[in-house]
Amino acid sequence: MNSRRNFIEKTLLLAPAIVFPKIIFGSLNPNLPNVLIIGDSISIGYTPFVKDLLKFKANVFRPMLDENKPENCEGTSKGIKNIERWLTKTGVGKSSFQWDVIHFNFGLHDLKNVDPVSGKNSKNPNDPQQANLKQYKKNLEKIVEKLKATGAKLIFATTTPYPDKTNGPLRKPGMSAKYNQKAKKIMNKNGIEINDLYTFMKPRMNELQLPNNVHFKPEGYKALAEKVVQRINEILQ
Repeated sequence: MNSRRNFIEKTLLLAPAIVFPKIIFGSLNPNLPNVLIIGDSISIGYTPFVKDLLKFKANVFRPMLDENKPENCEGTSKGIKNIERWLTKTGVGKSSFQWDVIHFNFGLHDLKNVDPVSGKNSKNPNDPQQANLKQYKKNLEKIVEKLKATGAKLIFATTTPYPDKTNGPLRKPGMSAKYNQKAKKIMNKNGIEINDLYTFMKPRMNELQLPNNVHFKPEGYKALAEKVVQRINEILQ
């Protein structure tokens, strides 16, 4: 767990804007639309690039921790408990806020294996996933209901691919595709736009992803950010 935390902290150092959130979240232009990014550490990696690419087009925010560090929104289990807080107290300093676009993702943490007793990450193939497909569907439907109530235009980002063997907790091969399939059905049912980061990144994994890891090189996060910005611009237009 400590090694993974250290890895993420080192990754954040590659993007100084994340470490110094005032650079990202310091000013609010009332004449620009407001964009909220909800997601795991993959989204933490591409958020500063998104902010930079949209600096004259939108105010970009993401959930932040009290110590002014970006919050990892993890899986739908955490999402169920925190979605209302993220929607109302995210980097704006206000108890309520009108979002124009919300770009969100859940899946990479849901599909990982965890110890059923401690809830900690596990490499044991006999341990359950944090949220199996049935629970993932149930949780995601509840989160979507909350998001739709904001009146914002919604974009769901599919879970990015990862190598068959990775460092950290066990993530069985091929699970991203299965969870994405379940998520896409929910999004299509609710008329929510999809940003297919999985399909976008799948053929470029060797080039842009870190070895044996779910995370990406700086150029990988930049590429993901460009895809995110493309979809946000399409929605804003």
